[in-house]
Amino acid sequence: MNTAHNTAATDPLALARAIPKAELHIHIEGSLEPELIFALAQRNGVALPYASVEALRAAYAFTDLQSFLDIYYAGASVLLTAQDFHDMAWAYFLRAQTDNVVHAELFFDPQTHTARGVPMATVIDGLASACRQAQAELGISSALILCFLRHLSEEDAFSTLEAALPYREHFIGVGLDSSELGHPPEKFERVFARCRELGLRLVAHAGEEGPPAYMWQAIDLLKVQRIDHGVAALQDPLLMAELAHTRLPLTVCPLSNLKLCVVSDLRDHPLKTMLDAGLCVTVNSDDPAYFGGYMNANWVQTVQALGLTCDDVLALARNSFEASFIGDAQRTGFYSAVRRTAQAFNMSGE
Repeated sequence: MNTAHNTAATDPLALARAIPKAELHIHIEGSLEPELIFALAQRNGVALPYASVEALRAAYAFTDLQSFLDIYYAGASVLLTAQDFHDMAWAYFLRAQTDNVVHAELFFDPQTHTARGVPMATVIDGLASACRQAQAELGISSALILCFLRHLSEEDAFSTLEAALPYREHFIGVGLDSSELGHPPEKFERVFARCRELGLRLVAHAGEEGPPAYMWQAIDLLKVQRIDHGVAALQDPLLMAELAHTRLPLTVCPLSNLKLCVVSDLRDHPLKTMLDAGLCVTVNSDDPAYFGGYMNANWVQTVQALGLTCDDVLALARNSFEASFIGDAQRTGFYSAVRRTAQAFNMSGE
């Protein structure tokens, strides 16, 4: 782990960079950098509608979630072999290591690939092999969460689940992502009930562009154990009180919210308000290749914009492990690592 820092001062920016952390909201297809997209396109003979890496990067000008998703799915078209999926995830893990990410729970969107004729086994085998390599060579623990695309039908989600079950040992849970507006969580109540029967962990995107009612549906109907995004909670005092009481985690993605115009200025982001209200909020990168920042960029820019203190940084790090789908012994070990880093910055770490 990278722990170089000035121990003489409690600098929240330096602490944010150095603190061990878990990333719980990362769409692995959203970590595809333009350079890798072009390399995979060349390897697989896929024609891209962009003349260069620079032209593709210039196209990353989004105004909302849907305009982002359009280019996101185009970028994923270069993923065809297990090696492609491995290379994509391995590139993410290398970047995560530099940001002191010690645990990551990766979302993947199989429907994006199976619709193009890529077998489920190809997707999962490639990602799982990268996860094993990350543990062996980088010391990063990880898990995979299969996400259903909410703009498709619940029947399609059921079919996807059945296709994935032969590889059940490789993923720990299911999620719900893609276009939020017009696709409320209640649309997927039956498939989530089936996943719950199977013992899968349950998460869902809600309250990004959608209203607090979508968050209530995720809680009451889908029975989720985490909500991804959740910034709309500020609009509903009863929901804020419920989240503070239950400590149901929220995987917040500040730079994503800025890039997709959920907030117009990072200084207006509600994360600090949510943290101060006792919510279990975490900081994550979402789709870092597209939104201008991996984990430490999100942490550092959020600290700067919101004036977060070292205590806030410490709370966010601890929250990330509290919210992780890991065993108690592993969680205790991560808490100890957070405490040691805090003590190196002359903090108690408690």
